[in-house]
Amino acid sequence: MPMNSELKPKIRFKGFTDDWEQRKFDTLAKVDRGLTYSPNNLANNGIRVLRSSNINDDQFKLYDEDVFVTPNSINIEYANNNDILITSANGSSRLVGKHTIIKGISSGSTVHGGFMLLARPYINSYFLNASMSSSWYKKFIDLYVAGGNGAIGNLSKTDLDNQIVNIPNESEINKIGDLFKNIDNLITLHQRKCDKLVELKKSLLEKMFPQNNSVIPEIRFKGFTDDWEQRKLKDIGEILTGSTPSTSHEEYYSSDGMLWVTPTDINSNIIKTTARRLSIKGEKVARIVPKNTILVTCIASIGKNALVLEKSSFNQQINSLTPFDKYNPYFLLTDSVLWSNTMKQQGAAGMMQIVNKNEFSEIETNIPSEEEQNKIGNLYKQIDNLITLHQRKHDKLNKIKQSLLNDMFV
Repeated sequence: MPMNSELKPKIRFKGFTDDWEQRKFDTLAKVDRGLTYSPNNLANNGIRVLRSSNINDDQFKLYDEDVFVTPNSINIEYANNNDILITSANGSSRLVGKHTIIKGISSGSTVHGGFMLLARPYINSYFLNASMSSSWYKKFIDLYVAGGNGAIGNLSKTDLDNQIVNIPNESEINKIGDLFKNIDNLITLHQRKCDKLVELKKSLLEKMFPQNNSVIPEIRFKGFTDDWEQRKLKDIGEILTGSTPSTSHEEYYSSDGMLWVTPTDINSNIIKTTARRLSIKGEKVARIVPKNTILVTCIASIGKNALVLEKSSFNQQINSLTPFDKYNPYFLLTDSVLWSNTMKQQGAAGMMQIVNKNEFSEIETNIPSEEEQNKIGNLYKQIDNLITLHQRKHDKLNKIKQSLLNDMFV
């Protein structure tokens, strides 16, 4: 084959210089359609049927809620570890084509469902799976699923079999496959650690805060025995409802000014950035709170909570609580999950999904001594910091993976 710069990736392992070769997908993997079954085949346990839901952010996951069928209904090959699971049909075309490597199943326990395809690679599974996240596969999905020759929301086995894929020699295939296997394992590791910490936090919340009208939590730090005292939110901090400086005045907003928080900006415990910011002029007409203020959404998406660590402003869909001196902000941030449960019940009872400032102020919660607050607040701060750490590593590895996918495949 003549030298062709289009058949060489931008970056590659040392010692590899040959052009990549063009091969049809069906020479790289055996692709099978999934199992078609009827309601009569369903069982409480038996053979697990893999569906689109088992592909979670490119990671393979099993769930207690998965579908199971009787063994006598199986008329296709069982799935194996290192096979590639592919969504072939879905009501949303953007989900069609998503794929992942199957891991952690036992032999003869699992098949793929009728809206899925299964690719059993003849080459390194991690290389082929990574290749299916590169440019050729994205172009293929755009053409054959989102329009063109294929029906919307459906990926044909025949179309996939006939696609031309560029591949290097076996040694380079294995080098690239091993690299992406290691990256995927690290991504999975950090995601699992993150998930475990989230579960730990949830479990501790149920045990370290009084439940069911009790004034004593199930577990607590050594040396604390006093009852927690009931307080209304208005008694533990200053409460304010936000506002929106007129958007017709462009001079009120800035790309690098004060944080201006809306409900869509609340997607983590700590607010560090916002889609819009206020200029100095905007600050003069806004409602501003100091650092260590808790923000709580009170309209529509009720009960999303976050803490601001700097002077900030926010819109009218949010109420704020700025703790008085003897109340620990991080304790109250954690406690605000319980406020949210009350608010959601109040919001659901009304004609509109809203909890106004007065209703918010009257919400009652249980508060321990300042020393116990600080202990609990510090514990949850450490847990949240660990969650953030693993999430950052997870996200960074995903960015590295995406960059390598762009540069290591032809």
